[in-house]
Amino acid sequence: MTAALFPLFADLRGRPVLVVGGGVVAERKVQALRHAGARVRVGAPALTPALRQAAEQGAIEWWAGSFEPGWLQPRTWLVIAATADTEVNQAVAAAAEAQGIFANVVDDAALSSFQVPALVERGALQIAISSGGGAPMVARHLRRWLESLLDDSWGGLVELFGRQRAQIRARFPDTGARRRFFETLLAGPLPRLLRDRRPADAARYLQTQLAQPGASEHGSVVLVGAGPGDPGLLTLAALRALNEADVILHDRLVSGPVLALARRDAERIEVGKSASGHSTTQDRIQALMLEHARAGRRVVRLKGGDPFVFGRGGEELQFLQAHGIAFEVVPGITAAVACAAYAGVPLTHRAHAQSVQLVTAHCRDSLDTLDWSALARGQQTLAFYMGVAALETIQARLLAGGRAAGTPFALVENGSRPEQRVVVGRLDELAALAGRQQVASPALLILGEVAALAGQLHWFGAAPVGEAPSLSAKTGAATLAHAA
Repeated sequence: MTAALFPLFADLRGRPVLVVGGGVVAERKVQALRHAGARVRVGAPALTPALRQAAEQGAIEWWAGSFEPGWLQPRTWLVIAATADTEVNQAVAAAAEAQGIFANVVDDAALSSFQVPALVERGALQIAISSGGGAPMVARHLRRWLESLLDDSWGGLVELFGRQRAQIRARFPDTGARRRFFETLLAGPLPRLLRDRRPADAARYLQTQLAQPGASEHGSVVLVGAGPGDPGLLTLAALRALNEADVILHDRLVSGPVLALARRDAERIEVGKSASGHSTTQDRIQALMLEHARAGRRVVRLKGGDPFVFGRGGEELQFLQAHGIAFEVVPGITAAVACAAYAGVPLTHRAHAQSVQLVTAHCRDSLDTLDWSALARGQQTLAFYMGVAALETIQARLLAGGRAAGTPFALVENGSRPEQRVVVGRLDELAALAGRQQVASPALLILGEVAALAGQLHWFGAAPVGEAPSLSAKTGAATLAHAA
């Protein structure tokens, strides 16, 4: 097994570094070295146009010709061999070894005494990733992932702490006390202020905490949409919130894989509601948010789908605002959008559906308030949330309102999850077919001409169960014909 590399960040400002080679690879290495402030010498018989221009402008020093060990003198701090000639690269590595100079031979870990890592930069913050030279593409892939995960506020955080470093060290000479102070700051609103592009407020907050370091920290609440279940549908902001959480108050239907992405030592409290069995009242949920936020904790209120689509997110924000608790909202992919996509059902279609209505059907009171004649009109898609227990009523009222008996439907059970199941059919057989198939919550009902496309555009999980009407092959026609 190859020995582990010792990670090292080198200060090369004003220090001479030699690059052997004048091609495009050498050009990239020179660019990185100049960014670090190094005094770059390039040794090669010829240069790329960009390197030649840099030499003519005095930005780099060019030594024309073939490599000689004397190029390492006067004192060179590092050398990089970036040629396509194996013998030249070997000569560079040997000369550097003889003179005790760190050398990197591009794409040759065996000849190198140091590796150039994949780098993520956010201002003064740098994250270096190395595979020890064995698998640079893995390091680059991880770098791309981190690039998408870390926003620019991290650079602002480093800059802010750097400006106040002397003051912080003077106020907390004890290392342990200083570490706890930083943890308190990072657990509070400071990172959020920087993410919200409020650097002046962040600086004032830091000064306040330095003046009153013993003051209790106020917590905050983030309403996070968890989507329908597939953890790949979480937004980057949602993932960040889960990794910063002290307490997670989550709905019953939030999937295990989503919860697994949260900070490991975060306290997880299920506060789900259920039509049958144990439920947590809304008053209790709000009391828990208030209790933990007032105790200085970062609370994530994790909701299936999107917090503002049948998720009572607005009510919870009004409660938090009334009690002076800071909050944020991270939208999620709502069930209608996600389940339709994973079932191969476009919610709109130029020929068949020019509008979408999202409808909640979780209780009789909500059903009684709906305009069923408007819902029964054609050329629109209906997406019913929480409607499994009310399918018979939905079917009867739509038929009574004039919706065609042959209107296609798709019931998407456990949408976007590995166990996803799609049941398709006609409106006049909706309740009976769902009963025979034992469709259970969570399931979303999609009703409209576009539901007939579930079989044709199926791509995820098991194929749809049942027989759906088929759309006419004529362009723009919405006429339905029963599938054979």
